[in-house]
Amino acid sequence: MPSSESLGTAEPLRVSILTQGPYLIASIHTALDDEQLTRFQRNLIDRVGRQRSRGIVIDVSTLDVLDSFGTRTLTDLAQMARLRGAETVIVGINPEVAIAMVQLSLEVSFVHTALDLEEGLARLAEVTGDIHGIAAHHTAPDQ
Repeated sequence: MPSSESLGTAEPLRVSILTQGPYLIASIHTALDDEQLTRFQRNLIDRVGRQRSRGIVIDVSTLDVLDSFGTRTLTDLAQMARLRGAETVIVGINPEVAIAMVQLSLEVSFVHTALDLEEGLARLAEVTGDIHGIAAHHTAPDQ
């Protein structure tokens, strides 16, 4: 039986990807199946090139499970992004998810982690050498 993607009826991804200065911020709103994770990976890597992004923050705070496929997909995404000139920070890993990942020996290599979005953006500024952070990429409103 053909997949929904081959029929052109792929379910929309439950992920929002926003641009903030030189960075992409991707928030995963609900658990994604393997096919959706793969599409998310492809879409995000494509946007890194199109927008010449220097960094990616991926917020996984809504996920209560991160299995081996999900972990590998995020790790591969980070490696692909680095090859395209962007660093990746994963934020919002819940304590239960972190414990399970360690117990299952799931590694997140090539990926920086941070507690939340604010720390993730600070970490990106640090690893990309953007000493001014996001604020430097916004223009001040006219007064």
